[in-house]
Amino acid sequence: MYTPHNFRTGAGAYARVGVESGAMSASPHQLICMLFDGATTAIGMARHHMAGSDVVAKGRAISKAINIVENGLKASLDAEAAGPAGAELVNNLTVLYDYIVQRLLYANLRNDENALDEADRLLDDIGGAWREIDAGATAA
Repeated sequence: MYTPHNFRTGAGAYARVGVESGAMSASPHQLICMLFDGATTAIGMARHHMAGSDVVAKGRAISKAINIVENGLKASLDAEAAGPAGAELVNNLTVLYDYIVQRLLYANLRNDENALDEADRLLDDIGGAWREIDAGATAA
């Protein structure tokens, strides 16, 4: 009837539907928050797999975090929409996201938990600031 494999597959499908439903009804601001959450989760999984010496799973988790940073967070930056005042911020975030990706790659290649922690802290700082923008907008 239900094997552990079927349970994981079913639970995973249920979780994916929840995430997809949330993404479809989310504002652009909430989507960015979801990207930060996804990157944090992927880094947490990488940390777990690193501790368990599961090289393949660690590599997949770090690749997922890199993909979120590169193709989600960094790709969503728009210098034109930011205008002259925001162009410097966009440039600084681009450089910071590139640095985070470098730290994630280093963590993967060297099994360096400190590099993983640094990338996680940086994303947490940026994500926290992003969430505060939303909190300030809803409080106003």
